Amino acid sequence: MTSSSTTDADEIERFNQLAATWWDTSGPMWPLHLLNQFRVQLILAVLTDQRQIDPGKEHPLTGFTALDIGCGGGILSEALAKLGANVTGVDMAEKNVAIARHHATQNKLDIRYLCQEVSGLDEQFDLVFNMEVVEHVSDLETFLNACCERVQPGGMMFLSTINRTWKSYLFAILGAEYVLNLLPKGTHQWSKFVSPQKVEALFQQHSLDTIWQTGVSLNPFKKRYSPTQSMAVNYMLAARKGGTKHHGSTTGI
Repeated sequence: MTSSSTTDADEIERFNQLAATWWDTSGPMWPLHLLNQFRVQLILAVLTDQRQIDPGKEHPLTGFTALDIGCGGGILSEALAKLGANVTGVDMAEKNVAIARHHATQNKLDIRYLCQEVSGLDEQFDLVFNMEVVEHVSDLETFLNACCERVQPGGMMFLSTINRTWKSYLFAILGAEYVLNLLPKGTHQWSKFVSPQKVEALFQQHSLDTIWQTGVSLNPFKKRYSPTQSMAVNYMLAARKGGTKHHGSTTGI
């Protein structure tokens, strides 16, 4: 396991400054709350298609261990916990972790939050979530290597990010940050965007095979996310790690 740092100090400071707004659904994080609802539906659909869960159950993720990388204020972590998962959230922004812990306590949710890099973990998980994180790290390959190591054999990783295309520059930066003000200015740097082909190539180095992918689009006027065939801007991937699940696991993967 690598111990190299992938933290970008400027990115961490930016998210520390935004920490207090995480749970304000009408504030600057409203697109993320909307996106979270949408992506949880996709995650459950993929797990259902892969015959890993029974969608008819009230808590379909019961028995699954889940790692939420770059958990922020805990929006996805809480959604996973409410579905029954045993959740660990990691984030390098101290204020984000403090907000996440406080909100989980208020909602009586048992979620383990850690302020550290993913490379500092020494355990593996059934489900690893890497949502809107890779475009903020300083060393993509080192970061993804550490993330892939956290997926146990037979487990899955879900990743969402922004493609590196001219269209993503127009829509994700100029449009979202400067024209429509959907995100704070400076949230993204086009040079850090990554293509799905590059992600898949790094996955394959760790025996992770992509089993599902989709483009994601936002209608900012109707405030609605939807899947799309085009992955030129936002996209999501799901990959499964080869091998046999560790003895004693209680999930259905």
